Amino acid sequence: MKKQSVDMKLSKLMTKMLRHKPLESGLQLDEEDGSCSVEELLRVIKALPGWSEIKLSDMERVVRNSDKQRFEIKNGRIKARYGHSYQKIQYTPGNPPAVLYHGTSKQALPFIMSDGLEPMGRQYVHLSESTHFAALAGRRKGELVMLKIDSLKAAAEGIPFYYAGSEQ
Repeated sequence: MKKQSVDMKLSKLMTKMLRHKPLESGLQLDEEDGSCSVEELLRVIKALPGWSEIKLSDMERVVRNSDKQRFEIKNGRIKARYGHSYQKIQYTPGNPPAVLYHGTSKQALPFIMSDGLEPMGRQYVHLSESTHFAALAGRRKGELVMLKIDSLKAAAEGIPFYYAGSEQ
C-alpha cells in the first residue's frame, strides 16, 4: 500500500478516534482539551487488525501533513483541533479578526440563509481566517460557496468566538 494511501486511512482513523468515537475506540480523552497521550493513541491503533506496523513517525507525519491541520501534538499529547461531535471541548474565548470565512456547499446555502450557521452535529461552527482552509472544508459536499463573516459585528451582537489554534 502506498504511503499516501496509508496516511489517508490513518488520518481518518485518528479523526474518528479523537473527534467522534473515543470511548468506542478505547481512548479516555482529557475532558478539558480532548487530548490523550501520543503513546496511548499509538497503542490503541496498533491493537487494531492491520495496524500493528504503525509507528509514532507515521502519526507525526499525518499530523504534520494534514491539509486541514486537524491535529496537534504538544508535550507528548495529541488532540483533534476542531470538529468534535462527542463532547464539548473547551476552547479559549477570544476576540475574532474583522473577517472570518466559512466554506459550504451551494445546496446548504438556502438553509444557512434562513436559519444561520449551525454546527450540524458538531460542537462548534468552524470558521477560518483564510479562504484556503474554508474551501477545503466546503468542497467536500458539492459546489463550493464561500461565506464572508463580519465577525466583529457578530461579536458585538453577542455571538461568542473561540480560538481552536492557528492555521498553518
